[in-house]
Amino acid sequence: MSLRAEALRLALRFFKNRQKGRPLRIETLRRRLQLLEPLVPGPRRGTLTKVVDAEGVPAVWIQAPQTRNDVCILHFHGGGYMIGTEPLYRDFTWRIGTAACASVLYFDYRLAPEHPFPAALDDAIKVYRWLATRIDPRRIAVVGDSAGGGLALGTLFRLRDEGSALPAAAVAISPWTDLALTGESLASNAEADPMIDANALAAIAGGYLSGADARNPYASPLHGEGSGLPPTLIQVGGDEVLRDDAVRMAGKLKAAGCNVQLEIWPRMPHAWHLYARILPEARQAIENAGRFVQNMLL
Repeated sequence: MSLRAEALRLALRFFKNRQKGRPLRIETLRRRLQLLEPLVPGPRRGTLTKVVDAEGVPAVWIQAPQTRNDVCILHFHGGGYMIGTEPLYRDFTWRIGTAACASVLYFDYRLAPEHPFPAALDDAIKVYRWLATRIDPRRIAVVGDSAGGGLALGTLFRLRDEGSALPAAAVAISPWTDLALTGESLASNAEADPMIDANALAAIAGGYLSGADARNPYASPLHGEGSGLPPTLIQVGGDEVLRDDAVRMAGKLKAAGCNVQLEIWPRMPHAWHLYARILPEARQAIENAGRFVQNMLL
């Protein structure tokens, strides 16, 4: 583990401990993150970005230098279904596109609690179908981090159940796949996880579900039937409270006969890929994900 990763863990733990026990105020969090947006590094020079309307869902098309426009990653952002904007991900989207030699479509699904389940899922279905009329699904991969990882898998379940053509591959980064919160690592990694307070997850899940069944497979894909999904790579940090969401999801897909690869990265924080500007482990994880996508799509 790099010294930079250790320093990041200390910084994340400091902010986690400061917030611990305080009520979650989404409006305040959104304002603070908006202030951070200008500090997120921009993409590599030569990267083209274009705002698009994907069946009424705001989206951004990102094409880094030397990537193909006939191969695309559909990116599902994280943020507990309550936060997340394109500027916060602009350093990640061009990197995953470059690693996969693919263009990237980022989209802003509607956020909870103003728009609870299944609003985000409905938006994801719209965007995927819009994209699939422009690019062959066999040249599309879905990539999601955290809640976005769970949303990506839930979207695949619904597309499969509705008989739609599925993308060729999926990558789930630190995915939240179980809003019923049954994973043992929620307790066993509660102290080790430098970023997520397991005690806050129930309120976040409740805000998204708004009374819906926490075991609905479109909200919690861990509780679904895994057959028929495309080849999937799942990456998770070994100390995460959501480690078991990833491990058990990989086991479910494998038991259903799917091609699934699981990478457990020791001591990496939740969705460490977003710190690629400073973390060598993040850059390597993105390279692994990009190589996986290339092998499945090209």
